[in-house]
Amino acid sequence: MEELRNLSDVVRASGDDAMAVWAAQGREAHDCLGTGVRAWREGTAVAVASPHLSARDRLALTGHRADAARLLPRVLAETGPGYRLVADARLADPVLTDVPGLEPLHVFHWMDTTAPSPPGPAADGGARWLDAEAAKRATRLFDDHFPDSYAQPGRDGVHRWAGVPAGHGAGGEAAPLAVAADAWSAAGCGFLAGVVTDPVARGRGLARAVCAFVLDALVGRYGRAALMVDADNAPARAVYTSLGMTRRPLRAARHKDDPA
Repeated sequence: MEELRNLSDVVRASGDDAMAVWAAQGREAHDCLGTGVRAWREGTAVAVASPHLSARDRLALTGHRADAARLLPRVLAETGPGYRLVADARLADPVLTDVPGLEPLHVFHWMDTTAPSPPGPAADGGARWLDAEAAKRATRLFDDHFPDSYAQPGRDGVHRWAGVPAGHGAGGEAAPLAVAADAWSAAGCGFLAGVVTDPVARGRGLARAVCAFVLDALVGRYGRAALMVDADNAPARAVYTSLGMTRRPLRAARHKDDPA
């Protein structure tokens, strides 16, 4: 097992795998990994342990089954059992039979793109970056409609919020109608999270508009944008697909001694 010290090492060893690069949380100017991040390789397999990434200690795993099965136990000996494994479902499912002590969790989807979003239906309202006060007012949307979101106003990891304001006549204290966050973005992969629309404004194309606004900014800055979405959230997946994003099923797993 070889430990990878630099962002460029992770990029090369993983074949520029979007999930591995995102987990590295690197800083391109210094070619370094994010604070507390460690990475290793074994043959074709790469594992990236990223603490506090989207509210959880995550362990991203890529590569071929045999190499991944050799690498994973050694990495877990380094990190301890508290890291939540994330890998392509077609890799995770067989590896979980090879490595004792792990139990499968849910399947969800990773979606990413390297291109600006294609034109779509005109939305009723313009998306823009929100100032601090407007972003704070979006807390109401999460309290009422998306309390389980990892990205919320005021939480660590969120860089900035975009939204569609409620408009004139709604009052200066009105929450935005739809929001999305630039959160946990890093060199080589911007990340979109915290997408929520007020139910009274659904059907107006606002979610697509605010997501397109953020995705275009992330692609422009990082060259790639990604997100995670529940496998059973068909309406959200349809929106992201319409924005040109492609998906891959991921499997989460945890160690039986995981205290979480």
